[in-house]
Amino acid sequence: MPLNIPNLLTWARILLIPLFIGVFYVPADWLRPLGPNFWATVIFVAAAVTDWFDGWLARKLGQTSAFGAFLDPVADKLMVAAALVILVQLGRADTIVAFIIIGREIAISALREWMAKIGAARSIAVSFIGKLKTTAQMIAIPMLLYHDPVNILNPQEVGTWLIYCAAALTLGSMIYYLRKAWPEIAARSR
Repeated sequence: MPLNIPNLLTWARILLIPLFIGVFYVPADWLRPLGPNFWATVIFVAAAVTDWFDGWLARKLGQTSAFGAFLDPVADKLMVAAALVILVQLGRADTIVAFIIIGREIAISALREWMAKIGAARSIAVSFIGKLKTTAQMIAIPMLLYHDPVNILNPQEVGTWLIYCAAALTLGSMIYYLRKAWPEIAARSR
């Protein structure tokens, strides 16, 4: 495992998960005056920024590695899954939406691993619809975490709309990846 700045940022993102979850379980007085919604949002956004930044740094510094390519999406999926579970528990996101997003991540990760194992990983490279899905959920989750109205903006309402869009895009991207992989699946199931 190469210890470089991009990989350390990815590890930091993983280490932020217990802190992120913990803000909802510590005594409310500890987080005054801003409260758990604010701090959870800040932590999630910081994690999202490090996700972008570690990839950019890895390319810029020539520090890409197989381990980093493996760990980065794992860190992303863990943070998103933690956020969705918290949002369901708080009643800010529907269980079915969380299940769709988390279930797709597990299924497509397994599919990518299998495709890599058979030497066909390029056929299911990241798609535009997958990027749209990620963008929608990375905007929706902080809004749902923040929850409290800001002037005329209702983050819960906007976040709810966006998380449903993310769920629809999640299903669309899963269908896209399965269709791309189908020739390999069909050829090996005979």
